[in-house]
Amino acid sequence: MSDHRSLHVPDGLEGERVDAALARLFGLSRGRAADIIASGDVQVDGRQVSKSDRVTAGAWLEVTLPPPPAAPVAIPEPVPGMSIVHEDDDIVVVNKPIGVAAHPTTGWTGPTVIGGLLGTGHTVATSGAAERQGIVHRLDANTTGCMVVAKSEIAYSRLKHAFHDREITKRYHALVQGHPDPFRGTVDAPIDRHPSGSGKFAVIMGGKPSITHYDTIEAFRAATLLDINLETGRTHQIRVHMSALKHPCVGDMMYGADPTIAARLGLTRQWLHAVKLGFVHPTTDEYVEFTSPYPDDLQKALDIVGAES
Repeated sequence: MSDHRSLHVPDGLEGERVDAALARLFGLSRGRAADIIASGDVQVDGRQVSKSDRVTAGAWLEVTLPPPPAAPVAIPEPVPGMSIVHEDDDIVVVNKPIGVAAHPTTGWTGPTVIGGLLGTGHTVATSGAAERQGIVHRLDANTTGCMVVAKSEIAYSRLKHAFHDREITKRYHALVQGHPDPFRGTVDAPIDRHPSGSGKFAVIMGGKPSITHYDTIEAFRAATLLDINLETGRTHQIRVHMSALKHPCVGDMMYGADPTIAARLGLTRQWLHAVKLGFVHPTTDEYVEFTSPYPDDLQKALDIVGAES
């Protein structure tokens, strides 16, 4: 059932784009807000608007919100290539392969970590939204490596707090184009959704605080292998920050990588891998750490880069 809302534009949204204002007011994604505007269900002071129009504080906003889409459901089925690194009564740590999302989302029809676990008889915590039960952190669908899922309710609660409070060790390796200068450094730049509504993220003034520490493992002729320590965990954080440095992850065409380099190395995704995940176990209170080797596509690309140097 549709939901009609009428209100004055708050002072804090003065000058915002209409799609951004709707997203902030009603907790929508920018893409969903743009779709509602395009359908003609948004009026400002009695006239229809486009998503790029700007709102004025105090203007009368009328919106007809469509019913929310049904939450996607994880399909229990084994995921080829997904292996179990560790499992006990409270947690399961997986080595996530390429092309697998953490949990189902609107528009994603591929395999998921949750579906893979359920499909092989594992249990997960029932806390959280129905489509992402047990999920305490995520990796992009095409980012591989270590990922932990909560099995018990106490593990879910404690790990969620640990990730929120930055008490987790998250180490990644990334092969980036060129040579970052300096070879060791920190990127402290806020991240939010790209204004285009394309699903990309970007460094945006007023975005969520985001901090990435990087160090050089090895410099090659045309690329550099970095060890990356995430202090925060924003969506696409490493990819956005490396792109902002003008050294995108090799193969990451979404964020400005050179497609000819990716083709030469046989890459169909970004060279980015979650090599290490460490945390205090939620029930034993002991520090545990798990590692993941490079998958075949990343190792092959690294071998080629090394041979060319």
